[in-house]
Amino acid sequence: MGKIAFIGAGNMARAMIFGLIESGVSAADIIGTTASEASAQALHDATGIATGTDNQHAVASAETVILAVKPQKMRDVCQALQRVSGLENKLFISVAAGITSDSMAHWLGNPTLAIIRSMPNTPAQIQLGAIGAYANANTSAEQRDTAHRVLSSMGLAVWVEAEAQIDAVTALSGSGAAYVYLFCELMQNAGEQLGLSADISAQLAAQTFKGAGAMLVDSQITAKQLRINVTSPNGTTEQALKVFANRQLDAIVLEAMSAANQRSQQLAAELGSQE
Repeated sequence: MGKIAFIGAGNMARAMIFGLIESGVSAADIIGTTASEASAQALHDATGIATGTDNQHAVASAETVILAVKPQKMRDVCQALQRVSGLENKLFISVAAGITSDSMAHWLGNPTLAIIRSMPNTPAQIQLGAIGAYANANTSAEQRDTAHRVLSSMGLAVWVEAEAQIDAVTALSGSGAAYVYLFCELMQNAGEQLGLSADISAQLAAQTFKGAGAMLVDSQITAKQLRINVTSPNGTTEQALKVFANRQLDAIVLEAMSAANQRSQQLAAELGSQE
């Protein structure tokens, strides 16, 4: 895999660093940069990797570069890296929302660069993320394998063949944790209104999501079939599901995810201008 440089060290970058180290990558092969000496020292203390504030130095020493800065800062960071020699031999992986691979290549000053655009979600911070990724045409099979190992350190990593599909990934898993939290919150509130204490309702709702999620992942049974299995004819579950159907929950979910998908497209246009 070679040396890895993390440019920016927020929660997502830290999750990747911890995941890589747990997967067997030596801390000695990772360098991270932050905006200040104090935050660089804090990152070193937390992870044991080499840290600093000089992005150009870090990139020059690495074969794989993780661009983990905020989307609004991506243009300035990339343009400053143009002065680093040998960029054409490096793999760039972005975890920033709304920035296309073409925009990054333009800002880095070279249209032939190997660039991976990825969309992790917040559970990646505990190595349970769902990550969608796209590799541009300049990425070799070996580089894609490297990127898969890096991204898999945060959880499940899947690949899409068209970059536009990253917007759908954003709408599904990128924003999806918030949908789960909202539904859990609503179930908890309903439990309280039905007479349970706030503490008991919160525990039961959270554990229900944990258990149902584990069954989805571990049982290899589809969500549809698991729903059918738990729904007895004329039983309590069926009555609840009928309310969801009558209120057209499926249409609500599609409308909500379509809005997220559209906003992801808008962000790419707003933040990725190549001027």
